[in-house]
Amino acid sequence: MAGIIGSDVETLRWKNGRLEMIDQRVLPARFEYISYDSAAGVADGIRSMVVRGAPAIGCAAAYGVALEALQLRDLGPEAFRDGIEKAFEVLAGSRPTAVNLFWALEHMRTRMDTMSVSAPSQIAAKLLEEAHAVLSKDIRINRTLGTFGADLLSDGARVLTHCNAGALATAGHGTALGVIRSAVASGKKISVVADETRPFLQGARLTAWEMVQAKIPVTLISDNMAGHLMSRGEIDAVVVGTDRVAANGDVANKIGTYMVAVLARRHEIPFYVACPLSTIDLGIADGSAIPIEERAADEVTGYRDCQWAAPGVSVRNPAFDVTPAELVTALITEKGVVKQPTTDRVVALFPS
Repeated sequence: MAGIIGSDVETLRWKNGRLEMIDQRVLPARFEYISYDSAAGVADGIRSMVVRGAPAIGCAAAYGVALEALQLRDLGPEAFRDGIEKAFEVLAGSRPTAVNLFWALEHMRTRMDTMSVSAPSQIAAKLLEEAHAVLSKDIRINRTLGTFGADLLSDGARVLTHCNAGALATAGHGTALGVIRSAVASGKKISVVADETRPFLQGARLTAWEMVQAKIPVTLISDNMAGHLMSRGEIDAVVVGTDRVAANGDVANKIGTYMVAVLARRHEIPFYVACPLSTIDLGIADGSAIPIEERAADEVTGYRDCQWAAPGVSVRNPAFDVTPAELVTALITEKGVVKQPTTDRVVALFPS
């Protein structure tokens, strides 16, 4: 399985009958895997952000179903089905915004339903095969959309990105950072400007780490510096990932993305969103219906053991915001580039 360019790292891997995931909460200070053998364990890993990023969450959920099936494979058909249903429920409740989670669960359910008369042990084996396939397909998709996106970046481009949409957010290669990797692989000189992405610091801890590993030039800035650099002509393009895209092209991504998009429009800088089709939710007409996860206050009042806010202060911590389609220069998908996305253009990506 492919890992991060410039290293042998795999964000998720199957080893000795268990799913192992890099603990992204402790990067870059420590690099370690956590092992999982049940749906409940994987759900906790998703909820606590051991794994994060919409495509990676989807892959983890697929493995969560497979792990539970393996745990239950010696039970009778009825008890097996009851146990799997509980697994689907606990995984679905882990995080609300990333639609890849629900896409993966539906994909695994459909695969299971095609084997309704098979023995539990046979179903479990096939579900594990399907989880492996979901992971491998994600890497192929990321490389394909990366190639499409690379054509949008000029040689020498200075690219701002927000949060982490790299190999760590996917099965490998990445979406937004996959575009940058593909551009570099094509021979272009690309440099990255990474927002810290408060409050969980995915840009400072993860994107910067990935780019250093890949030997791609990267400069770290705090979130409130982006407008200043844009005003000085030091940003040529913005490329971000997304956790859910509505049918009309509205984009939900890590909190702060909307501000970046507004600034990019003010300075006439292209704002690109890299997204696999599994991140597009045709069941939601526009961004107003996308559920926005509200996370714990302690993510804002400090980080890990360091607390800097006054005790007792009131906190808001929405993890995502919505960027209207009118601010999106183009969506970059494995089917190609959708410029100035509209409902008709987004729906056209899917076979009727």
